[in-house]
Amino acid sequence: MRPSARLLALALLPMLHLLPQAQAAEALSYQQPSEAMRAVLDAPPLPVHSLSPDQRWLLSITPRRGRPIAELARPVTRLAGMKLDAEARGPFMHNPLVALSLSPASGGAARPLALPPGEGWQSPRWSPDGRRLLLQRRAAGGAELWVTEVDVARPPGQAWRRIEGLRLNAVLANDFAWLSPTELVVLAVPAAQGPAPRFSAPDGPAVQESLGKRSPEFTRQNLLANPQDEALFAHLATSQPRLVDLVSSRHRAIGAPDLWFNLVSVGEPVRRLMAERVARPFSYLVGWNDFGSVAELLDPEGRQPARELGRVKLKEGVPVQGVVTGPRNFWASPQADAAIYWVEALDGGDPSTPATHRDRLMRLDPPYQGEAREVHRSSGRFMGMSFTEANQRALVTDFDRDRRWITVDWLALDGSEPAKRWQDRSSSDRYKDPGQPLLRVLPSNGRAVVRVDQGALLLAGPGASPQGERPFLDRFEPASSRSTRLFQAGDSHYEMPLALLADGSLLTRREAFAEPPNLMRRTGEAFAQMQTLTHTADPTPSLRGIQRERVRFKRPDGVELSFWLYQPPGHQKGERRPTFVWAYPQEFTDAALASQVSGSANRFNSFGGTSPLMLLLDGYVVLMDATMPVVGDPKTVNDRFIEQISANALAIIDKADELGVTDRSKVVVGGHSYGAFMTANLLAHTDHFKAGIARSGAYNRTLTPFGFQAERRTLWEAPNSYLKLSPFLVADQLKEPILLIHGADDDNPGTFPMQSQRLYQALAGTGGQVRYVSLPHEGHGYTARESQGHVLWEMSEWMRRQVGACCSAATSPAR
Repeated sequence: MRPSARLLALALLPMLHLLPQAQAAEALSYQQPSEAMRAVLDAPPLPVHSLSPDQRWLLSITPRRGRPIAELARPVTRLAGMKLDAEARGPFMHNPLVALSLSPASGGAARPLALPPGEGWQSPRWSPDGRRLLLQRRAAGGAELWVTEVDVARPPGQAWRRIEGLRLNAVLANDFAWLSPTELVVLAVPAAQGPAPRFSAPDGPAVQESLGKRSPEFTRQNLLANPQDEALFAHLATSQPRLVDLVSSRHRAIGAPDLWFNLVSVGEPVRRLMAERVARPFSYLVGWNDFGSVAELLDPEGRQPARELGRVKLKEGVPVQGVVTGPRNFWASPQADAAIYWVEALDGGDPSTPATHRDRLMRLDPPYQGEAREVHRSSGRFMGMSFTEANQRALVTDFDRDRRWITVDWLALDGSEPAKRWQDRSSSDRYKDPGQPLLRVLPSNGRAVVRVDQGALLLAGPGASPQGERPFLDRFEPASSRSTRLFQAGDSHYEMPLALLADGSLLTRREAFAEPPNLMRRTGEAFAQMQTLTHTADPTPSLRGIQRERVRFKRPDGVELSFWLYQPPGHQKGERRPTFVWAYPQEFTDAALASQVSGSANRFNSFGGTSPLMLLLDGYVVLMDATMPVVGDPKTVNDRFIEQISANALAIIDKADELGVTDRSKVVVGGHSYGAFMTANLLAHTDHFKAGIARSGAYNRTLTPFGFQAERRTLWEAPNSYLKLSPFLVADQLKEPILLIHGADDDNPGTFPMQSQRLYQALAGTGGQVRYVSLPHEGHGYTARESQGHVLWEMSEWMRRQVGACCSAATSPAR
């Protein structure tokens, strides 16, 4: 047996029960970090703004800061790749808001839009004409739908009215399809549906078999496991499309209850709805979004039965990074032509098959009889389609996996002219990013379309360059491929264009290192005159003493690297302090792309949650977002992963040492997810770091055998690479202390909590120095206020234990 095969066999054996037992779990209540960290953690969040479709109003949304652990501890139902709030018929997690206010987009004072009593408010959205706001509220039996007229000022408590007798079902989708500015179709809990099935005992064993057919599925959690799961999933996911009249608050059923999702209005004016429904058989190998489905047309007036458009196959047995054969990805035109589009593979769905064209775009016109016709072929995999204001025109995007190349075409959907290439670049090339088109909402049907201004597109982008990001607004003419710059942010502020208003003024979001983001209205020649529309106060003034600087340098082979050097308040020039490095590996096809920089020194310095920048408040130097490129052929790039991240790490420490800010004997490395995987490998294969902090990572690649991150080969195609990249298999070499943190309910593919559990056991059994923290009820990220505080406490204590305490104005961590 070859050495690699022996190692692989060992990796797959349940050998860990042979390891000595580590110290018993510590009985520890939630801890709090320092007072300085708590002040930032509990500071008011920055508001979010939304411009009404008619451009008359600005809605200011104040999200809730954090959530109590008791909310995460509520009962969760795990089905078909989802975590569900079965009582409320929706996702287990939602983003609640605590306050709303309205102000004129032309400038003026904001007025509060008082919420009705209760909690669980979420998902604010405008009606297509901008005259109404809709809001949802979590409730038993399904979310409630509330509406208010923004032009009518009413006393607090009277502004909002509930659509009585309606309970929304958001298990598969939270779709609204507008038929007019006052009518919409929603997915609701069926009125006559009985209680959910309950099972006191299993009906029998769960049995799966595979008889010679390949099915290389990614590792996932929360999948269906037995017929009882299937029955419960079908019950919870079944919804009834209902037509809601916002003027009268009346609603009625459309069609029959089913497993509906992707509800879209078709045409202008709206005559039909396109909807998809999940089809049986269900799968125990993939999540619901990879189940088979049926696309249908529904008549909102009920004058004709549903008409089938196509069937999408169950995504089992599909090659790695491949797609199903036959129809997939349906779109409906928002324009008068009311055409339906979908994509079909031309390469058998296998990206490894040589092919001149991989996909084709099909079109079916009313009355939707006969065969569809082909309107476009893509050389790469078809990725998306955006309809424009210009009738019969769309932007279509495809991606070449082998080159990591993106192309975008301006397509005449009626075939009246050849497609015109708009983008043709590496997906990693930030400097050539032309920006994203500005959109507008059609007032007749609520569909968002690409704005077209006298035949030209308006493109807003970050403006990445070697000098940093300076956002811009361009006018691009597809007919001539000519681009004209209308606006670009200056050197002192980061200012992102948001919308070109009907009166010719420009709406932007403007910020600086010490200035929180606010909305501006620019007018006059070259938009030189500026009016402040919002007045957001600095929520964290204690952070103003922090210094930030982008540092650029090269590793020995010439690849340019960078990091953001953050220096804590009171840090003196020439003072060397213990340092924390935070990084996340990224793959590139060539050194020039790997050397590009992103970000801007003018972004507002604000952070919270479990950001590693919180360690600044303990007095440590932080090298944030240190670039960690891995350069090579996309097919084999991981074969040199360890060598390249090791070279990156040494170059990072050398540069920090050269700057005189870092004590190179006291450097700790950390990362989240793939960054945690990087951290463990750096500790196992180098002596560059004193210790590490790894959060929610994966450490045994034999447990992700059908690919991970950019790795497209399977374990059996590249066993040596998988084994070499698994720090679990060299746990005996990982002697530097490592802090492992993981959410106990992490359902992110590939980063199951078992990954950290097994690495902890391996390190404990081979004499390593390790601490493992499992956060109850948390997923891949950490959202409960108690969890966030405890993670910061753990990180602070770990830094203090490994590299000593720093000079800091912060008080000692509270226990």
